[in-house]
Order: sequence, then C-alpha cells, then structure tokens
Amino acid sequence: MNSSYPVLFVGHGSPMNAVEENEFTGQWKELGRQLPTPDAIVCISAHWLTSGSCVTLSRHPRTIHDFGGFPEKLHAVKYEAPGNPELAKEIIDTVRTANIISDLEWGYDHGCWSILTHMFPKANVPVIQFSLNETLSEKKHFELAKQLAFLRNKKVLILCSGNIIHNLRMLDWSKRDDEEFGYDWATAVSSLMKKLITSGKVDDLCNYLKLGPDVQRAIPTPDHFWPLLYALALKQPEETIRFFNDKLVMGSLSMTSFIIQ
Repeated sequence: MNSSYPVLFVGHGSPMNAVEENEFTGQWKELGRQLPTPDAIVCISAHWLTSGSCVTLSRHPRTIHDFGGFPEKLHAVKYEAPGNPELAKEIIDTVRTANIISDLEWGYDHGCWSILTHMFPKANVPVIQFSLNETLSEKKHFELAKQLAFLRNKKVLILCSGNIIHNLRMLDWSKRDDEEFGYDWATAVSSLMKKLITSGKVDDLCNYLKLGPDVQRAIPTPDHFWPLLYALALKQPEETIRFFNDKLVMGSLSMTSFIIQ
C-alpha cells in the first residue's frame, strides 16, 4: 500500500474564489473532507517568484493580498494558519544542492490561501511556502521538485498552485457565466496538456514553447505553469492522476487540476 501523502496541482483562478461558493471551490472543500488531515502543507505558488529558492520561516505568516481592484471583502480575508519553521529548516538541510534561503517576510499569497480557506477553513494545519526560482529552466524546476519527495512520507501535503492555461489578456468577461465557452485554441491546448500529463511526457512539458503557437498563446509566461512540473516530478510510477475542475473560464483560463495518489 502506498504510504505517500497525495500531491495536488490546483488551478486557483481568480482571487475571488476565496470568498465565492462555486463548483471549483466545492471541489476544494470536498478534498479537504476526503483527504486525511496532513501534519503540514508545503505550498508552491505561482505568485511567489524569487531569484533563488526560498522557504518561509515565520511561525505566524501574514496573509498577503497581492492584487488590486477587488472588493473589500476579499482584502479583509485573513488565513491565520501557523507556519512551521522546523519543517522549513528540514527542507533547507535536506535539499542542500539548491542553496535554499529562509525568508521571514513572505507569508501566504492568494495562490495559497484562496484554496486553503476552502480546504482547511479552520486554519489548523501548519503551512509553509516554497518559492519558484525564476532563474531556473523548466528541467531544473523538475529536478529540484524531485528532491522534495521525502516530504510525502512525513504526511505533508504538497500543494502546487497555478493554472495550466493562463492568458489573462484574452479573457472574455462577457462569457463569465458561460460554462461551455472556451477559445478553440485553448480547448485544444487543454486536451494536449492532459495527454502529456497522463502519459508522463516530461520532456515535452519542459519544452512546452516548442509545441506550437497555440501553446505559446495559452502559456504566455511560465510562472503559472511551473507548479505543474513540481507536482509531476513527485509522482511515483505506480501512482495515478485524477483530473478535476477541468473547465475553462472566460475562454483562456483553465481551472484544470489533478491529484496524484
């Protein structure tokens, strides 16, 4: 029997998901009910980019409202889960080749707390964030992620938060309530990505810009794509991938998520 804790890649979408009840947040709530309560959570969010690899060390991380133009009720949200400096130090000591730096300033960005407010609303599970080193290639991100595998045997949930298709400039706000709408190119890229993910085509995923203009349009910047590579790097050969929240929002933002177990 596999004793490793499941790994999640979650398409987090709009920060408003933190305060809304919809089909996506409903799935997050259900995950929180179904999964055994982890001893800790390590979140790898698209919204923490650094020039080296960092991990949060604060015992009481702050809630970061890293956005503008949203209702006051969203800015009022505070996710007050404790940090876990001991686990952060263990990561630093274990993954020595990455020269990971401890960080006392960063807290929980919305790629983290917008999901966890639904999954673990009591905020009773310690959380640390692990940054995305923007100087690394996709292959280097994948290799670094493999070194975090030891956490799974410590009942740690590794939550990788991004969006596979993330072209905000092409969002069609008039289609916000149209659950069936997706640009043809976005639908095609979503299908392609799911095939590459399930078949373990890591080289293709790491070289996604070579997959053609539609993929380049779907993934104009790498930040929301990188967390996907972390999740896949942690998959063991005998494990399966189950997709959920597999929909496009406003044409060019995919909420597609998956669990590895």
